[in-house]
Amino acid sequence: MTSLTPSTLAELADAVRSSPRVIAVGAGTKPRLSQVADEFVRISTAKLRGIVEYEPSEFTFTALAGTPLAEIVAALGERGQYLPFDPILAEAGATLGGTIAAGLSGPGRWRFGGLRDFILGVQFVDGEGRLLRLGGKVVKNAAGFDVPKFFVGSAGRFGVMAEITFKVFPRPAALRTLRLDAVDDAAKLALLTAAANTRWELDALDAAVDQPAVFARVGGPPAALDAIVAEILGKFPGVEPARAEADRFWRGIAEFRWAHANGTLAKLALTPAQVPEFNAWLRAQTDARGWVSGGGNVGYVSLPAGARLAHSRWPGVTLRGDGPLWLGPKPRFEIMRTVKAALDPENRFPSLDE
Repeated sequence: MTSLTPSTLAELADAVRSSPRVIAVGAGTKPRLSQVADEFVRISTAKLRGIVEYEPSEFTFTALAGTPLAEIVAALGERGQYLPFDPILAEAGATLGGTIAAGLSGPGRWRFGGLRDFILGVQFVDGEGRLLRLGGKVVKNAAGFDVPKFFVGSAGRFGVMAEITFKVFPRPAALRTLRLDAVDDAAKLALLTAAANTRWELDALDAAVDQPAVFARVGGPPAALDAIVAEILGKFPGVEPARAEADRFWRGIAEFRWAHANGTLAKLALTPAQVPEFNAWLRAQTDARGWVSGGGNVGYVSLPAGARLAHSRWPGVTLRGDGPLWLGPKPRFEIMRTVKAALDPENRFPSLDE
């Protein structure tokens, strides 16, 4: 399979025009997204990296698509800011563009929304090789039909992203983590539902499939968190891990360290009420591992190397390993086909069903 590595936006546009079938690739942390037929030319964004603009006072930044998430996290952290959706696989080298293409958000999406809620604008190359910009670079200018959000979870079907503008938030003064007891799946569902309907404004709410526990995180001023943590533990039995242990825990979740290192990994869309059924389905599969995130709205499943996730009753996407890219029900709304036809009339990128 031929590969191209453009280093400028003009070269990126030329690369797209150079072949009738192309696919963008990032750092390869989610390789199933770019697993296509040999006829496709792979366009790497490895040399399209760096923060182009950063306005801390405006809480926005613009970066090239190949910029590693770790660089962005570090730059924002120096100014006391962050991406609240907990960027996934940053330590593994994931890029900004690849993360958007996969539609991946971490546990922080529970309170603040997923990465699609933070995108203000995108510059990209369409299927005709045109360099286009949609959206804005400041919050007040991001109005109208929000086409940039179509790139979230698109797996490179609408174009090759070149440059993306995000809004950011101030980092909380402190974070506290709680491991709440949940003896079985029914207890997990009850806890997820109850915790989601409190006044505490939890920062994250995740559940372990193979542990009798639900994990909650809160952020804010240290003095306020003392009272909130005491109130939570007064209502739900549990413990508070040490800060270092909690930090390692959330980093492990963001890097999928619970999953089979070289196996299949897939993300599924759930509702909290479906968590018990998801857990039962997972346990019925040999050596399967899983995790529930986003307050019960996202489920992850991992299988050993060589095993394939052939079916799912929930819509989802395979991130690593073999098997179909799109899982479960695959609704293709007419507006998606209309946008695809407008941005890629010659079907240069993979189709919505490939």
